[in-house]
Amino acid sequence: MLVLLSLFFIGALCAPAIMSKGRTGFVILALIPAIACGWFILQVPQAINGEVYVSSVRWLPQIGLSLDFRVDALSTVMALLVTGVGSLVLLYSARYFRKSASHLGRFAGVFLAFAGAMLGLVITDNTLIMYMFWELTTVFSFLLIGHYSGRGSSRRAARQAIIVTTAGGLAMLVGLIMLGEMNGGSYSLAGIVESAQAGSLGAGQGALLPAAAVLVLIGAFSKSALFPFHFWLPAAMAAPTPVSAYLHAAAMVKAGVYLVARLAPGLSYLTQWQWMVTVAGVTTLLIGGYRALKQNDLKLVLAFGTVSQLGLITIMVGYGDSEVALAGLMLLCAHALFKSTLFLTVGIIDASFGTRDLRELSGAGRAMPAIAVFAGLATASMVGLPPFGAFVAKEQAFGALIGGDTHSTITWVAIAVGSALTVAYGARFWWGAFATKPGVQKIRYYRGSILTTGPVAVLSIAGLLLGVLSSRWSPILELQANLNPGEHSHLALWHGFGTPLFVTIIVFVVGFAIFAVWPRFESFAKAHTSALRAESIFNGLLRQLERLSGFVTGLTQRGSLPAYLTTIFMVTLVSLAIAFVLGGVSLPDSVRLWDSPAQAGTAAVTILAAILAARSRHRMKAVLLMGVTGYGVALIYELYGAPDLALTQVLSETVTLVIFVLVLRRFPPYFSNRPLRGARTSRMIIAVLMGTAFSTLAAIAAGTRIHEPISKLFPDEAYSFGYGQNIVNVTLVDIRAWDTIGETSVLVVCAIGIASLLFVRDAHGRTDRLRNVIGPMDSALRARLATVLSGHQFSESHKQGEKVPMLRQPGTTSWLSTVVRRGVDSVPVILAVGTRLVFYSIFAVSLFFLFSGHNAPGGGFAGGLLAGIALALRYLAGGRFELGAALPVLPAHLMGSGLIVATGAVIVPVLFGGLPMQTVMFDFTLPWFGDIHVATALVFDVGVYLAVVGLCLEILRSLGGEIDRHGEIEGLDNQDHFTLTASDDERRAVRDEAEMQEMLAAWEEEK
Repeated sequence: MLVLLSLFFIGALCAPAIMSKGRTGFVILALIPAIACGWFILQVPQAINGEVYVSSVRWLPQIGLSLDFRVDALSTVMALLVTGVGSLVLLYSARYFRKSASHLGRFAGVFLAFAGAMLGLVITDNTLIMYMFWELTTVFSFLLIGHYSGRGSSRRAARQAIIVTTAGGLAMLVGLIMLGEMNGGSYSLAGIVESAQAGSLGAGQGALLPAAAVLVLIGAFSKSALFPFHFWLPAAMAAPTPVSAYLHAAAMVKAGVYLVARLAPGLSYLTQWQWMVTVAGVTTLLIGGYRALKQNDLKLVLAFGTVSQLGLITIMVGYGDSEVALAGLMLLCAHALFKSTLFLTVGIIDASFGTRDLRELSGAGRAMPAIAVFAGLATASMVGLPPFGAFVAKEQAFGALIGGDTHSTITWVAIAVGSALTVAYGARFWWGAFATKPGVQKIRYYRGSILTTGPVAVLSIAGLLLGVLSSRWSPILELQANLNPGEHSHLALWHGFGTPLFVTIIVFVVGFAIFAVWPRFESFAKAHTSALRAESIFNGLLRQLERLSGFVTGLTQRGSLPAYLTTIFMVTLVSLAIAFVLGGVSLPDSVRLWDSPAQAGTAAVTILAAILAARSRHRMKAVLLMGVTGYGVALIYELYGAPDLALTQVLSETVTLVIFVLVLRRFPPYFSNRPLRGARTSRMIIAVLMGTAFSTLAAIAAGTRIHEPISKLFPDEAYSFGYGQNIVNVTLVDIRAWDTIGETSVLVVCAIGIASLLFVRDAHGRTDRLRNVIGPMDSALRARLATVLSGHQFSESHKQGEKVPMLRQPGTTSWLSTVVRRGVDSVPVILAVGTRLVFYSIFAVSLFFLFSGHNAPGGGFAGGLLAGIALALRYLAGGRFELGAALPVLPAHLMGSGLIVATGAVIVPVLFGGLPMQTVMFDFTLPWFGDIHVATALVFDVGVYLAVVGLCLEILRSLGGEIDRHGEIEGLDNQDHFTLTASDDERRAVRDEAEMQEMLAAWEEEK
């Protein structure tokens, strides 16, 4: 079963490539749901015999979550509708869209992914997995409804649909969790229903079961567009017609109905369930039918008709009676067939004649007689004419309800009224689409194809056969419909003469009478239009929510970091105070402040540096003092016997210090504003209180431990499972490797996102200001640039006190690859020489940390930081172009490679039958080296190393090199007077140097 589902998502990924060859790619993609449909057709005999296909795939065994699939009678029926209709709609799309249509690859991929998610929803037995597929259908439907993203109506409809269905889905999730916990922690859908039927579900837990049922129904109603959530479905008609035919007739809107039908055998006895199903169903049935009569757009007629029919189906499948439920399941099948047929028909009319307004259509029936016949069959099925499936279903329902109690009477009367409205708008639909109307210009053009006509024909004929062969189809529906043990119902085309048939005749008479007097009815409808509509209420709530969010944002987000920190600290202090007072905690009897005088001295220096940093007015001085506090913490780690932590702290503090220096050089040297005395006093008090509170909290936590700390198990676990003696590194790459890969991913995403904000250039890689100053670059300068790229060597000439960078003579040497430092008179020789001498040594040590970190202090993270420090030293000595010479690769490529390597370390063990990230030790002997012990966790560590090096390079490239570039461009404004007064040679030298720097930057990025 998992393989069958995987086909849909693999097809979705391949869809853009397939569709790049043309719209015929839809035909190829249609094979996937067709294959799935064929498989489920083979399961029909077993399903009729009551056999259930069950499969399970372990997914997250640590939390007991598995991909459980259960294909019974109801799942088989829903799967046939999802896959069968889906394949026909894809075939239809191959000619519905024009050759020039854009984004067809995206549409096909999302459509196929939606079909796979919908299939997973109806065949899974785990309610949590069902919710996952439920929300996937929400996301994919949002993309499909908003396919025409350039249209405001499509964007609004997509936003409205996702808000409504997601809100309902969250409520449903809470209800499903409650049901699972009441079922002893089992989230099996079949198990929940069985427990409810046995009376053990929620026994002795009061109102929990009714509350869970209400929450689940809210989710079902929002998905199936039942009152009060019915307004999103008509708005979703802004989607392409294939989307409407599939999502809003056969698939997505059936998800809520399916869930009601699935849970009804166990929960329909609840009073809350009965009231919600009846009230929502009846209200939706009548409102949808009434509003369908008022529409002139054929698609909206079907949309409101769909709303009405969904209300009717929900009444039947959730009523709690086996005969009524059987009728509801039959109507569910019939509705998917006739409504998808009619939507596809509207698509043909719209594509052929350029309009869907029934007032502008005339003679379409003569222009397309075959389509008119097939649409007539579907319309007859919709209104419930014999021998179609809807007729069989309604006769079954009337026979079960007529003569019952008050609840039954209200229900069948509402069904009769709603059915009369269905007859009226059904007749108006077919007449409006195909009839020849006097006074309306006739349309004779028809653009048809076998790929558009074929699906319409197949679906309409299938709807006819569903009713004719209802007795053959009945057994598979009876397995789900027999709600009460001992009861047995059976669908039949003819139940004889009786009250149900008499009611059906009255329904048709009233329905056709409404259609006949339509002009008067239309006048009445326009005169009695209610100003209170669900859509208006929804839009009003959204506007009020936006106003409220704006008010709250303005109240809380003041743009003041001290205000934010004060709020956070005060809330934390109050919470801790309440916990201390009410929690009954007690302080430890004694506290050991230090173990040696060195620790006390280090702590004193660290505290003093922190105080001085807080009092400093000079930005750089404050940063350096903060660095002292960081190095002091590292020394404390070392004094406590944790060299691995000390090493990581020192490296992290060094990189942080470099970042601060790079950023602060663009700031004024002094803090501009000092807070008032009162503000300073209050902040000092809060700071002291926070420090005291957390010190006390740490002492209490350490003194109240009742179990052995888990950290004592780490040495043995690290060596037994991770084959390493460095506990810190083994924890990062083995014990808690999932945390590491998550943190690495977030780190990479944030680094690339933030750095991209600084790299804003035009299409030529230059800013407008610089291009205006230096002008176009000629071929001679390009040749000179090629020479520069091989050496990057410049010198300076002097004229009238101005320093103008010039090309150095060939043969000169430099300790660095580049010494172009605009705005810097010279580079200290000792810095350039020292950098060249120690750069490769530092990189070698970083690699040593990487390979030895599993058993000694180091690791991929520490090694990457050390390599980043080496690059920072190279940048400080040689400038921004030195980065490209030192490491000619894009940081994004390094970080991406790191993620790929780390992900490979996660997946590869699974391919060999192991667990994700499982570590294996390899022992071998090499000449001159001796015995070698290598753990596969080293591969994961290499990924971390690459990601950290890429991160450091990105920091230097953005906060260093790119900020330098912006400063250089700003400096050109100050050189305009020189450009206007200098000689041609001097101006050319400045222009050439600036142009070469820009091209070098672009070259560096390309490398």
